[in-house]
Amino acid sequence: AILPQASSTHLPAAGCSARTRARLGAVAAAEEEARLGAMSGSEFSLTTFAPSGKLLQIEYALNRVAEGRPALGIKAKNGVVLATEKKVTSPLVDETTLRKIENLSDSVGMVYAGMPPDYRVLLSRGRKQAQQYFTTYREHQPVSQLVREQAAVMQEFTQSGGVRPFGISLMIAGYDDSGPQLFQVDPSGSYFAWKASAIGKNHVNAKSFLEKRYNEDMELEDAIHTAILTLKEGFEEAITAENIEIGVVGEDRKFRVLTPAEVQDYLGEVE
Repeated sequence: AILPQASSTHLPAAGCSARTRARLGAVAAAEEEARLGAMSGSEFSLTTFAPSGKLLQIEYALNRVAEGRPALGIKAKNGVVLATEKKVTSPLVDETTLRKIENLSDSVGMVYAGMPPDYRVLLSRGRKQAQQYFTTYREHQPVSQLVREQAAVMQEFTQSGGVRPFGISLMIAGYDDSGPQLFQVDPSGSYFAWKASAIGKNHVNAKSFLEKRYNEDMELEDAIHTAILTLKEGFEEAITAENIEIGVVGEDRKFRVLTPAEVQDYLGEVE
């Protein structure tokens, strides 16, 4: 049998700089992993591990999230704020029909980065679960339980044949008997509680900015200002009340999306 030969397209040349050799070496390694994955069927199979130990379809889902519009969450001492960039693809689109931040229940809301259709599926399931809990116990479902239910659905789609992972990450914010809560859920179904986090495009830079600005004694108003400044760092154009969206929940345990007029007032305060 003839063994497959490694590609020599990207072999580092002797005269290349160290940085160039490292870059070409990384490209060659990625090509080799993809080649081995294709040979084993793991590149297209959700339920087959690649030789490296990764589930490549989940890696691709994370790549889709990383290309999504930026979104972030900040937990303050007396509440939580979610913020996201919201841009329309055409001036002919009715902006009032586009919402990235939505309520899961009266006290819980979430935002996403990634594919909008996948978000709608999880939003519908989450609302149904929250309503079933309220109907049974006559009280709002704790934030951590609602997050766990969302994560379980996403994890189920990583080990079943004939499906694909959800191409989104979620930031879920709420307020319950444990106080303000902020969680991030990824396509693999893993979830963690955060003090502040960011997802989508430029999420690494956004997290670095939040690490420098975050303070555990921060009030909700300061958290809103910090969220706007963090989004502003990655904006390629002027930031306005029309191209960002902000949702907040405070000690009243009522999650709501701020109106454009309220967002404009906050923008005036940070400028």
